[in-house]
Amino acid sequence: MSIRTSHQITDNTWFITFTCYDWLPLFEITDSYDLIYNWLKLIDGKYQIKTLAYVIMPNHAHVLIYLTELNINLNTLLSNGKRFMAYEFIKWLKASNQNSLLDKLSAGCSEKEKAKGQKHKVFEPSFDAKEIYSVGFLNQKIDYIHNNPVQGKWNLAKEYTDYPHSSAAFYIDGALNEYVEITDYRIYWV
Repeated sequence: MSIRTSHQITDNTWFITFTCYDWLPLFEITDSYDLIYNWLKLIDGKYQIKTLAYVIMPNHAHVLIYLTELNINLNTLLSNGKRFMAYEFIKWLKASNQNSLLDKLSAGCSEKEKAKGQKHKVFEPSFDAKEIYSVGFLNQKIDYIHNNPVQGKWNLAKEYTDYPHSSAAFYIDGALNEYVEITDYRIYWV
């Protein structure tokens, strides 16, 4: 008789990535990092979805969230969040007369999308969501999130804890984040 290995498995912790259309650095161009913070606060207040870790890059975001209720539809949650952020991006770009960028975002819409009333393509249509199934996988994703600003081409900070749009300083230095409440992942994964 084989002995079954016990794994701590949860279907309510998710690593999510979403990207601006054509990898354009829209968060940086518009200095709209607060859009992610506002969305994270909204989903916590409305659905008690806890932010465990995050990084907001110039053209994409990674978030690690914990769903306290299992009846939340991730597709709806992300679609609504991206739609809200897209409206704010477009409003900023129009107010700043960023016409060439607006034209590029408009040209990104397919005829089918235009027929449905979409005027600009702000985000890539899909997003990546990976269920966290083990502590090892969780730690891998947290390390990836926190090191993203200082790896590869980015060099957005000298030390990854110095990058202001990340939860790294919370975990390494115990620094509270002024924009969003971070829930220590160890509450759910110990």
